[in-house]
Amino acid sequence: MPRFFYPLPLAIGEQVTLPDTVAHHCHVLRLNPGDTIVLFNGTGGSYVASLTSIDKKRAAAEVKTFDSSEVELPYAITLAQALPESSKMDWIIEKAIELGAAGIQPLAAQRCVMRLSGERAEKRRLHWQGVIESASEQCGRNRLAQLGEVSDFKQWIAQQDMHKRLFLSPRAEHSLADWVKHHPAQALTIMIGPEGGFSEQEEQLALQHGAIPLSMGSRVLRTETAGLAALASITALWGG
Repeated sequence: MPRFFYPLPLAIGEQVTLPDTVAHHCHVLRLNPGDTIVLFNGTGGSYVASLTSIDKKRAAAEVKTFDSSEVELPYAITLAQALPESSKMDWIIEKAIELGAAGIQPLAAQRCVMRLSGERAEKRRLHWQGVIESASEQCGRNRLAQLGEVSDFKQWIAQQDMHKRLFLSPRAEHSLADWVKHHPAQALTIMIGPEGGFSEQEEQLALQHGAIPLSMGSRVLRTETAGLAALASITALWGG
């Protein structure tokens, strides 16, 4: 059944007017009144609903049943990604959601080519939120990953109330795979540098604030590959 994100509370028996984008998608799919769709609002579980009306710009549905099933990882992984060039961030976020990331933290690092601030940063953040919603629709997740504000690396790394942080570096002496094999499943943040990696100063700051340097092996991965490879490696070893 087609799955759609609905950004409001849902309840069995309720008649809901679907967002314009969802109505348009239903029209493109040539759905008709009586057809069944799945709605989720990002807080857990999903609802089966039946279309009651539809045209090119509007659609409504009646909520029928609730399904509490979840496909989340049993541990929370946040991807702290330094801003890459162009539209790479869209692809990184989309694939990270498919792989189960519970959070996305955009970072402004020294070597970032893209610079975002003020209204431009907020506009980009709203766009990324849409990427998270669309990716969640596609991959079957009922809980939306948390998206952080674009943060300066130095300010973000200085925060103390965070779970364990791992930063990937080709200069690290120990591998991510070995570390994961010898530690129990737990909440983590994976830190990925931009093109060119984190600067030496940033790596020193990360070490000073307790981050753990790990490598992905002998080959140097691109910024759009490293975080996704790390996510896949962790879930392969810890399960989920």
